[in-house]
Amino acid sequence: MTEKPEIAQLGADILRQQAREVDDFSCPKFLALLETLQAVMLESNGVGIAAPQIGASWQVVIIASRPTARYPHAPDMSPVIMVNPSFQVLNANRRKDWEGCLSVPGIRALVPRYQSVRVNYQNALGQHEQMILDDFPARVFQHEFDHLQGLVYLDRLESNRDIVSETEFFKRIAA
Repeated sequence: MTEKPEIAQLGADILRQQAREVDDFSCPKFLALLETLQAVMLESNGVGIAAPQIGASWQVVIIASRPTARYPHAPDMSPVIMVNPSFQVLNANRRKDWEGCLSVPGIRALVPRYQSVRVNYQNALGQHEQMILDDFPARVFQHEFDHLQGLVYLDRLESNRDIVSETEFFKRIAA
């Protein structure tokens, strides 16, 4: 792996583009992307990341729920690489909860998301898999999936009043 790529920031064109499907799972660029995505996510203390966030317009996300300073109550799960994902809603109830994004630093917002989803995806070898995600991991997946569609979490808000500074967010979760 060469130098660490910068994380694309809000306003970057790549964050507003629909990512293309991966069709060659042995391509050296694809394999390098997987390694880089994992490294950047861990170095940035993220709980998920999407390929467009590091400048690669491919349908690849990593979901890695774990407790962090930003999400102290997140459940621990091993990182899962999801290539060409799609999902079905299992519970149509939507719940608002706090989200932030490595591509949108300094703010948090209350975002409505489905509580339970079935994700169909290919693993790093191209094999088809399925996973049911509930609550926080389902939220992380939907957030990362949006990146593949050219959306950011701010596009999902019901009101601009649901946005707070990161400083205010930390006060609220500490209370």
